[in-house]
Formats: sequence, structure tokens, C-alpha cells
Amino acid sequence: MKDEGVYAECGRPRVRARGTDGEPKHGRAPGRVTAGTERTGGRVLGGVQRQGSLGGRAAFRLRTTGGVLLVLHGALVAWLMLRPRDVPWVAPPNLHPLATVRADLRLGWPGALRPLAEGLGLLAPLGVLLPLAHGRLRVSPVASLARTVAAGALASVAVALLQTGVPGRVVDVDTLLLNTAGVAVAHLAVVPAARFLLRRRAERTGSPAVSGQDRNQGRTPTYPRVGIAPWSDAVPPSAP
Repeated sequence: MKDEGVYAECGRPRVRARGTDGEPKHGRAPGRVTAGTERTGGRVLGGVQRQGSLGGRAAFRLRTTGGVLLVLHGALVAWLMLRPRDVPWVAPPNLHPLATVRADLRLGWPGALRPLAEGLGLLAPLGVLLPLAHGRLRVSPVASLARTVAAGALASVAVALLQTGVPGRVVDVDTLLLNTAGVAVAHLAVVPAARFLLRRRAERTGSPAVSGQDRNQGRTPTYPRVGIAPWSDAVPPSAP
């Protein structure tokens, strides 16, 4: 019966609350959203998804590029430093810091320039490729430098340990120092300026970089407050 306030809408029965005088109360239908609300919400969600996917694609491209270049650089270092050398004699291992550097400098700058440049430049690309693979624009410069230099030092130690089993290769502690110094110099020369330029570019294009912990799906979306249609506008009053 209609007096009981029961009716069917879209196949689902609902009961309307009645006041003390028997008349139906005017309220809001729980869970009922107007067409305008659906259109507004769709536009907001669409904009948020487009912004998040754009930032995610950019970060993915940076990390992918850095990872591929790291692999290529590692292969080049392995080919240069882990190949057996067919030489009549080799110098004894050097475990005294700066002993080889001083010996090269005694030969004069023309003779010392090549070994110093080789030691500094062997792992120097890691100073740029490691932050690139990390993919963050807003990070502490000191922390970034410390992490990159530590990773470069570990890579140099790993190469030195592998060289102990390669004929014609010897361990030289000065090579480790020069490799680590090259990583630090490359990082300081390129990474801070590159991050600054990329942040400025992101601000000009209207897609600011995400600070703190990386969020691949962009910033937290904000939804506008949209009113819900009253129950009396959505449902016709019951007949007396």
C-alpha cells in the first residue's frame, strides 16, 4: 500500500520516513547523486588521472634511461678493466695511498696527465647516472652526494677485487681513490645544476616535481564539495 511509504524505484524497494503527523519528511537520499555531480566528479577524476599518469611516465622514462646507461657503462668498465693483459711484467700491488700518484708526478705533468685522467674518468659517469636512475628532483644535495660517492667507492672496490683473478692486473689503492674522486667531481659539476633546471622547467609547465617520498601517481586529489539533491526533488510524493 502507498500509505505504508513503500515504493519501488529501479527495482529496489525503499521506505520513506514519516513524521509524527503522518506526513513524509523531506531529507536527503543517502547515496543518491545528481547528474551534475557525476559529470563534475568525472571531470575532476579525469584531470587527476591525466596529471598522475604524466608524472609517472616522466619518472619512468628517467629511471629507464638511467638504468640502461648504467648497464652500458658497467659493461664498458668490465671490458676495459677485467680483460687479461699480455705483458712481460707488472708492477707490485700498491697498498700505500698516493704512492702511485706521487710516482707519476715525478715524471712530469705530460707523463702524469694520462694515468690521472684515466683514474678520474673511469667511474666518473656514475656521478650522473646514479642520480638519474634514482629519478628524484627534490632531494638533499649533501645526501645525494654522499650516496653517490659511496656507491662509486663500492663499485671501484668490486672492480679491484675482481682484478685479483685476472692475469696482468694488480690492485692499486690510488686507483680506488681516483675513481671515487672522479665520481664526486662529476656529481658536483652536473647534478645540482641539472636538477635546478629541471625543477624550473617543471614549474613553468605547470607540473611541479613531487617532493619527499616519490609518488608515481601525482599529488593527492582534491574533490569539490557538491550538494546532493533533496529526497523530495528526486522522488515524487506518495499519493494520499
